[in-house]
Amino acid sequence: LPPPLPKKQLQRAESLPEQGPSRHCRGDPTPWAGSILYSIPPSHLRHEEGAPGSIPPRDRPSWGPKKPLTKSQSLREPVAQSSLQNVPSPSPAELTFGTADGELGRLLESPAGVCGVVLGCQAAALARLSARIQEELMGPEERQQLLQAELAGKRWEALSILDREPCCESGDAWYFRVGFAFEQTQLVFAAKVPKTCCATLGVQSSLGTHCSIQRLIGRFTDHLPQELVLPGRPGEQSQSPFREEPARLATHPVLQVLISPEVPYQTLADFVKGSHTLHRTSPGHYERLACLLLLQVCMGLEHLQVQNVGQGDLCPKNLLLVQCPCPPWSQQGKEASLGLTLPRLLISSFFKVKDKRRSCSTSQEQDWTEGLAALPSPVADEPNVGVLIYQILHMDISLENALGFRSNRLPEIPSLSIYSTGLKRLAMLLLHRDPCKRVSIEQARSILQVLLWGPRQELFARSKKTLTLLRSWVEVKRALLLLKFAENSAGAVRSPGLEEWLCCQYFKEVTEHTLYQVTQVLY
Repeated sequence: LPPPLPKKQLQRAESLPEQGPSRHCRGDPTPWAGSILYSIPPSHLRHEEGAPGSIPPRDRPSWGPKKPLTKSQSLREPVAQSSLQNVPSPSPAELTFGTADGELGRLLESPAGVCGVVLGCQAAALARLSARIQEELMGPEERQQLLQAELAGKRWEALSILDREPCCESGDAWYFRVGFAFEQTQLVFAAKVPKTCCATLGVQSSLGTHCSIQRLIGRFTDHLPQELVLPGRPGEQSQSPFREEPARLATHPVLQVLISPEVPYQTLADFVKGSHTLHRTSPGHYERLACLLLLQVCMGLEHLQVQNVGQGDLCPKNLLLVQCPCPPWSQQGKEASLGLTLPRLLISSFFKVKDKRRSCSTSQEQDWTEGLAALPSPVADEPNVGVLIYQILHMDISLENALGFRSNRLPEIPSLSIYSTGLKRLAMLLLHRDPCKRVSIEQARSILQVLLWGPRQELFARSKKTLTLLRSWVEVKRALLLLKFAENSAGAVRSPGLEEWLCCQYFKEVTEHTLYQVTQVLY
């Protein structure tokens, strides 16, 4: 017989330390323990010695020395030490609870150390939480784009009218609840019917998505259906003013109808009018709610200023309120029983700004009345927000009267809660006699955030205000906020709501330098 052929052995790069005969570690109840986290099958399911996975020592590559597997080593033992130097360490934003210990160890050896890693993870977690809550409040962006494509070219015939009368009337439009069938679901939208010709539709369509800006997902031009009733004409159908003889159609043109996914239930003016008793009996809860509403106004105005767009008429009757999907954690107790559920506030009218509006001149500094006359038209947002503070606090004041006072003494805001003094201070700063010394909308937003979530003045009672103190305060509050989310999520029935999202936005972006400047102005 011919001599036997030599056994052919397949050589390959080593991916795991060589294993001995198939057996389990002592105390290991199951063969998968210790390996399922890393997606590595247990040793008894791999090939025995002699299989391609078992390479004799003489056939091992020279760059892969054999290392015994010990308890202190991870199953993901790197093959070569030199290759670790070429692998970049993950950033704190990329870390999860399942991150491999090898990657985690390299990160902990970085100059930032443990403190830097933890702070980076907290900031990244807040950003992710904020994005998720915003999606819950406003819906996925992809879904809105699908709805916009589906509504293109649709008119009244594709919509089902849910109510004959408007669900809300603002200063410039009526809103009717309509239904639309989409993906076997009946969705409820708002059909916005402007009272005058809507010349700024192109401006509103280019604003992008923001929680305080009204969105449009459809539009068409048509007469109102006969069953819709316009306010001010009880029992009179919309056919009478709009379906007239052809000779009169020129004076009553075809109306433009805008479709919005947010259905308003009232304006800010309606809310203020119906909350006198609430303000008197629960001033702390009401004025906190006022701060949250004003914060949404400032955030929306900031978004518009970045895009060089102004709000058409910043007054309570033109600011819409929309119910959130469900009461959040922060309003499931006493506040919910008092009817203090925080609504979303929407800005719904806009115009394109052609020039800078925060200019200063000598004539503007002589007198409040002259300053009002010298301001570009329309008036800047800051005085309007200052007047809005008085109006929300049930103090009847107009912009002309506020800017017409000969002294710096504005009407006194009574101290009813811990927020009263701060709101009074903010109104004075927004209605300053010198336009150059007024705080900006961005600064007003920061002041409202400090009033709501701190730091409060007692923080500086024992310690001098320094950047180090404020930085430590921010770091501790971020950690406590994440712990609050974790505790509330265990067994919670409802998701975080609008107030939690606003709080996340604050601690996600705030710095010790911003807090130092804001507390200097506020306190």
